[in-house]
Amino acid sequence: QEKSSCLAAPLFGEACEISCDQLYELLKYAALGKCHNATQPSWCRIYHQSRLAGVVVIVLPEMSQLHFYKFYLQFRHLRRLFRHRFTLTPSANFLTSLYGPNVKPQNTAQGLTSTRSECISKSAESQRDPIIQKYGGKKRGLTSYILTLEEQKKNDYPVKGSSRCCGYVCTECNQQRTDSSPLFGLDCEMCLTAKGNEVTRVSLVDAQGRCLLNELVRPENPVVNYRTRFSGITREMLLPVKTRLSDIQARLKEMLPRDAVLVGHSLNNDLQALEMIHPSVIDTSLLFARSEGRRFRLKFLAKAVLGKEIQCEQKLGHDPAEDARAALELAQFFIEQGPAKVVAELNLEMLLTDENLAEVSQKRAALQPQGCRGQQQLNKPPHLSKPCFLECLQVTGQKPLLLGRQEPDSSGLCQSNLSTSNKQILQKALEDVPLSTFSIIQFSLGPENVSSHLLAELCEKVGNKLTDMLTIYAGPFEEGFCLKSVKKEFGRCGPIQSLTVLTDTYQPFVCIQYEVLEAAQLAVESLDGAEVAGSCIKVQRPVTAATLDCDVLIKELELDVENEGVIYVAGLKKSLTEKDLQEKFSQLKDLETLFLPKDLQSGKHRNCCFLKFQTSQSAVDALGVINGWTVVGSRLRSRKALASGHLRRWICQMNRSNRNQRRNVSYKDVQPLSDSDLKKKVQKLDHRIKKLYRSLQNNTLCVVLFPGVNSTYGSQSGLGLMGIKDDRRRSAC
Repeated sequence: QEKSSCLAAPLFGEACEISCDQLYELLKYAALGKCHNATQPSWCRIYHQSRLAGVVVIVLPEMSQLHFYKFYLQFRHLRRLFRHRFTLTPSANFLTSLYGPNVKPQNTAQGLTSTRSECISKSAESQRDPIIQKYGGKKRGLTSYILTLEEQKKNDYPVKGSSRCCGYVCTECNQQRTDSSPLFGLDCEMCLTAKGNEVTRVSLVDAQGRCLLNELVRPENPVVNYRTRFSGITREMLLPVKTRLSDIQARLKEMLPRDAVLVGHSLNNDLQALEMIHPSVIDTSLLFARSEGRRFRLKFLAKAVLGKEIQCEQKLGHDPAEDARAALELAQFFIEQGPAKVVAELNLEMLLTDENLAEVSQKRAALQPQGCRGQQQLNKPPHLSKPCFLECLQVTGQKPLLLGRQEPDSSGLCQSNLSTSNKQILQKALEDVPLSTFSIIQFSLGPENVSSHLLAELCEKVGNKLTDMLTIYAGPFEEGFCLKSVKKEFGRCGPIQSLTVLTDTYQPFVCIQYEVLEAAQLAVESLDGAEVAGSCIKVQRPVTAATLDCDVLIKELELDVENEGVIYVAGLKKSLTEKDLQEKFSQLKDLETLFLPKDLQSGKHRNCCFLKFQTSQSAVDALGVINGWTVVGSRLRSRKALASGHLRRWICQMNRSNRNQRRNVSYKDVQPLSDSDLKKKVQKLDHRIKKLYRSLQNNTLCVVLFPGVNSTYGSQSGLGLMGIKDDRRRSAC
């Protein structure tokens, strides 16, 4: 689409939660482009921003992700128009937060203007940063950042006593660590052999960046793939090499002091390949990790934090000495500056786009660790108060538009028609939006439909429905049947949350609750009528009022634009790595991405994955190929996907909150909620949004926001839907 703007949303499968600051970042860039210091948002990307015809934000106050999925079938147009969705952190003053930090919008006769206040040194947002939550804000010594034994186990580090580390060599560095203990950077390059990954090059650098070891290693087994593009290793390089892994192990044991601390980026991979155990490590991929364990690549951190270019495309493969030095300097930077300064100065979430990095390099130079060599010492530029992007719009002659209905708790943001209905707001929007390049339109269900006590009942209903959809009953079984066989067979459909044997019936049945919708549906489709544990069984969901429309809902979820070209695959053995799966599925035509869900607590991957294909037809073809495949003795099962990343995460949250509410909340004072009346209002709201969307010019960015709710009954995450209008396409790019 050479003449169209295009939107690239977060990576497939990721369940990221977007803050109001990040949403502000998107709107500012969409409205201003690279003028007025606006930069590409960190969590998505807008191509050809200069060709955008305008930006329209539709806000549905006091509504949340809960409302969207409760009335999923009623939001028929909304879910079909917008391909990109994201979870939104609820905000106490949502509309004000859209205008950026420390900005208070006001109304004037001429239009909407803003005033600025001084910046605050420490915001609530920084306090929620995962780095601050883990380490606090104060400077600490290096021992505070050494991984604990539990952290090493969780992140697959070789540890003493592990059955997987039989034959591994210990460095015998057993002396007590202090904040003065020496740091050493370590990095290895590996080639693929008949055994798996084997070390072919090892580099060790000291705290001053001096290279102490840079050695080629001859693998014990025949090389299958040299991976020259990444490792830099070729067959010719290894031909004269006589050094073996045992020689490197002996040299490292000899070189490392007894209180040495090893530093590396995902250092567990290097130690596993070296078959060595070292008790004290600092992992820079974990040190700078974001929420839900998201990690940055070493190349990105080196550029953003140190201002260094490593792993350049012009070079043949990676230089392990360069990588080891970069990891070491990153750790030194973090220790010397402290978590608070790292969070405040670097703002890592804002640095994810390459366009920002050149500017960032200059700003970071003043913060380089004293021990880093070759870093130019520059004075840090003074902080300048930047104007709100709505002010910048007015300076450039663009007039922002704000239309809405006044609520009892209104902050006076509405420019006009403060007491109008949704119908009148739509009519006004159809007239005025084409005249403005930036518009915020508020539609509301009315305070009587979004009150806290009704939210509580809504939450209970949705939670019960989700539980019923994740639950299946199977049986009857013979007395004394093998429960292990039943669990194994149903486990091949996906991760099981709970399994209960029901004995109140004439013959035993089992009740199984899955963690993902696809697993429950796959069990119903593939095991109903099958022979399991010696019995021909029936598999069905519980029959309740909530599940009567389950088949319709499943069908609509399959057709959801977010699930186009995506399939669910179950029956994977947990010993399989992502690399193993990539190799196995690489033969499938038009495969674009593989996503392997992980348990948020243990970090271990599930026995299922999601595959995204370039076209829906390629996904359908893949289903025919995969069903019946056997991988490492495990037979695979697959079907069309039902839930995207943000929906899977929300389902987990709803299951937890629903259990808590059942224990802690009494509903005796809650008035019955008339679903039929509310459904009609939602359908009208959906129709009005469709009408407004269809009136927009091509190349208009449209964002629909369910801001989320904070109430006495708990917090409900918000939801964002976005796309760039193009009549030549069904929805956004």
